Amino acid sequence: MNYKLKKKVIYSIIILAMLFGFSFIAYKGIDEGGSGSASDIKLGLDLAGGVSITYETVDPNPSAQNLTDTIYKLQQRVGTYSNESEVYKEGGNRIAVEIPDVTDANAILEELGTPGSLEFLDEAGYKAFVAKTEYTPLLTGSDIKSASAYTDSAAAADSKYGVTLEFNEDGQAKFKSATAANIGKIIYIVYDGAVVSNPTVETIIDGSAVINKMESFETADKLASYIRIGSIPCELKEISSNVVGAKLGADAIRTSVMATIIGLLILFAFMIVVYRVPGIVACISLIIYTSMVIILVSVYEITLTLPGIAGIILSIGMAVDANIIIYSRIKEEIGDGKTIEKAIHLGFHKALTAIIDGNITTLIAAAVLAVKGSGSVKGFAQTLAIGVIVSMFTSIFLSRTIIKLLYSLGIKNPKLYGATQFKTIYDFIKRRYLYLAISIVIIISGFGYMVFNSVTGNGAFNYSLEFVGGTVTTVEFNDNMTQAEIEDNVIPVIQGVIGANNSVQQQRVTDTNQVIFKTITLDLAQREALDAALETNFNVPQTAITAETISATVSEGMKNDAIIAVVVSILLMLLYIWFRFKDIKFAASAVIALAIDLLVLIAFYSFSRTAVGNTFIACMLTILGYSINATIIIFDRIRENLKTANSKTDLKVLVNTSVTHTLSRSINTNLTVFIVLLVLYICGVSSIKEFALPLLVGVAFGTYSSVCITAGLWYTFKMFSEKKKNKIEAK
Repeated sequence: MNYKLKKKVIYSIIILAMLFGFSFIAYKGIDEGGSGSASDIKLGLDLAGGVSITYETVDPNPSAQNLTDTIYKLQQRVGTYSNESEVYKEGGNRIAVEIPDVTDANAILEELGTPGSLEFLDEAGYKAFVAKTEYTPLLTGSDIKSASAYTDSAAAADSKYGVTLEFNEDGQAKFKSATAANIGKIIYIVYDGAVVSNPTVETIIDGSAVINKMESFETADKLASYIRIGSIPCELKEISSNVVGAKLGADAIRTSVMATIIGLLILFAFMIVVYRVPGIVACISLIIYTSMVIILVSVYEITLTLPGIAGIILSIGMAVDANIIIYSRIKEEIGDGKTIEKAIHLGFHKALTAIIDGNITTLIAAAVLAVKGSGSVKGFAQTLAIGVIVSMFTSIFLSRTIIKLLYSLGIKNPKLYGATQFKTIYDFIKRRYLYLAISIVIIISGFGYMVFNSVTGNGAFNYSLEFVGGTVTTVEFNDNMTQAEIEDNVIPVIQGVIGANNSVQQQRVTDTNQVIFKTITLDLAQREALDAALETNFNVPQTAITAETISATVSEGMKNDAIIAVVVSILLMLLYIWFRFKDIKFAASAVIALAIDLLVLIAFYSFSRTAVGNTFIACMLTILGYSINATIIIFDRIRENLKTANSKTDLKVLVNTSVTHTLSRSINTNLTVFIVLLVLYICGVSSIKEFALPLLVGVAFGTYSSVCITAGLWYTFKMFSEKKKNKIEAK
């Protein structure tokens, strides 16, 4: 066997091993526990349910500020279990905590602890505490910023374990004064009426503090947990804990999985029909890509929710996009008369910069969102980042190896690769103002409709429970109803009271006949009507029905974090495009087009009254990713053509040629994603439709803006700067 044949055999074995190996791991897992498999992926509250804990403040009338601060700090605390955990107010003085993909409520309660009071006392304060007389604490939990256990392997055996304390600004000043007055004395740490630690002050502490000489890491970690949870302003008591089912229900999950599979099969067929042999290569790469993403999401224990799925859909789109860019270039080179081998080489070479720039801009956004975002935004960023990195590997390296291998194995007929010849160049620049005007009219109309709805009392948007809160109704049925019975029989009755267009979230409480329904805020008349409907249809007595008003699960802090993250992402994208293209006009055009895309999508939410909830943020970010990627492909071709231009080159013709030559790529890339989303919309239940429809609109308009607006903006800026330059030179 000669060297070349050996090389082909080795490559074939490697590729087949990757194809079947990664697919097997994604199905079965890395180990016996299933780690790395699809079945081992942590799912969010919407997909799998989890533990629901309800706390009540010891003070029956806490201040609004203390309650808000308590909710925020609990959000930070439960975020260690999952980014997708939810904390919200229920009624006047209750706080509900929901942690996804957990089945042992008692274990969570034990680890989380009951948020009680935390005080630091000197010896006089401690004596008063024991005597149950009045005292003034040196510090309280509100002065603590954070606490964490540590292990110092270099320290002596009796000083190996301890706790590091970080104080807020007020706490630093208080603790400095307290330690200065108590050198050589004990400061007692009292949590929920019991002394949990009594360290001796060795020196004045200005800044962070260390409690050392603890007997084990477990002891230190427990103390750190007491301190963290004790820093919550309101003292809480646990009044109930349950394991609850998925919010979306079984039908939503089942149809979503089936729709995704159908969509991917249609996508595979499309790629093979349009791109032939390269299309088959793309399908093999996508199977390996999907398997690798499943493995990584499972191994890194990323909680998957609908927004997380949006991140995966976006990264699948970018993986397909990279293949389409490459194969479109190969078809162009064949159309120009190149040999298959030369066309493959040039196709990958010429597509490389566009793929790298498009993926890096998306990774910039993902990185900012992962650092600054919270909750579903962070989950979206994590799945997106994993997907983009894997897609770069499969499209640039794996696809290239496979297609070269197929060619070397004798698949050399040009008809099996296709050829593209551009006989018509479309004049996009001529109508650039019309294209921009259409966008502006849509935006103005959308915002006008928002104002109209606000004035008429309907609200600018149809905000969902996550954004504005609502009513939680707990019903104790006579029988343990199945998921299908709830979805088919109960929810229609509820919608008959609250309106068919309003979504209903439902969660079954494990091992009971209770079902929790979350709806829009119900007034007294609606609550009474719902009670009567449940009694009439299901023989449920009104004593078995309780209702409470709940706050939004997406806090103002989370909203602000998301907005800041998006703004920072766009600014960093602008800087990167400016740096890579050496022209601020490219960056400015891209950012203006992004703003237009987002504003049009907002207008759509206003017109359609599609619910604005957790998936709203993910939809906006997904469209941002698609749009910037498509824009960069066009700008990359303009940059390429500018390198060969001369003083006689008509800039208008150059831009029109660049857009025309990338037109099939722009359409085909977004069409592949559109197919998957359309199947999701057609087959999905209402909650899935609310997720898929804005993405369908956003992908369609993102294609329009990239093709019809971005190049026109750049051309307009370029001509303006040229005229300005000529005027200056004329003077």
